[in-house]
Amino acid sequence: MSTEHLVSSIEITASAEQYLAGLLAKQDCDGISIRIFVSDPGTPKAETCISYCRPGDEQEDDEVIELKSFRTFLEKRSLPFLEDAKVDYADNRFGGQLTIRAPNSRLPKVNDDSPVEDKINYVLQTEVNPGLASHGGNVSLEDVVDGIAVLQFGGGCQGCGMVDFTLKQGVEKTLLEKIPELKGVRDVTDHSDTSNAYM
Repeated sequence: MSTEHLVSSIEITASAEQYLAGLLAKQDCDGISIRIFVSDPGTPKAETCISYCRPGDEQEDDEVIELKSFRTFLEKRSLPFLEDAKVDYADNRFGGQLTIRAPNSRLPKVNDDSPVEDKINYVLQTEVNPGLASHGGNVSLEDVVDGIAVLQFGGGCQGCGMVDFTLKQGVEKTLLEKIPELKGVRDVTDHSDTSNAYM
C-alpha cells in the first residue's frame, strides 16, 4: 500500500509530507496545517503556493486532505488548476528541495460553471495572445468589475497606435462571443510609453 496521498488528483509524496511535518513542528502552534493554492491561476504568471494555515485561517469551502501528520487545505478556486499536481521533496547536497509541479496551473480546464475570470483567461491564452504574439504583444486580465473585463496590454501592444482597433475588433469581439455573461472590456494600459510598440 502506498504512503502517498491522492485527493482531487493532487499528489503529496511521503517525503514531502515528512519534510512539511518537520516545518510545521517548528512553528509552535497547535493545529497548524498547510494551504495550497494557485496565485494568478490560468495565466502565464501562475504560481503554485504552499503557506502555513493556522487554526481559523482555513476557508469554509476549502477541500481538506487528512495526512498522518497534518491537514492540507486546498483553495476551492484553485482545484481545477491543481489537477495532476505533485508536491515532492528530494534530498540533495544543499540540504534538499521541496518542489511543486502543477502542469494545469497556467492553462485551466474550464467549463460552464467556471468563474468568469477563468473563462476570460482561457480565451486570452488560447485565442487572443497567440495572434498578438506575432507582433510581440500580449494582453492579460487585471480584474472584472460589474461584468466588464479590465485588460492590460503589454509588449508590442503597449503604445501601439492600432490598440483601439485591436481592442474593439479583436479582443472584445472574441471575448463577448465566447463569454456571453461578459458585458464589455476596458483597457487600463498606459499607452504613452511607446518604447516597445509594434509600428
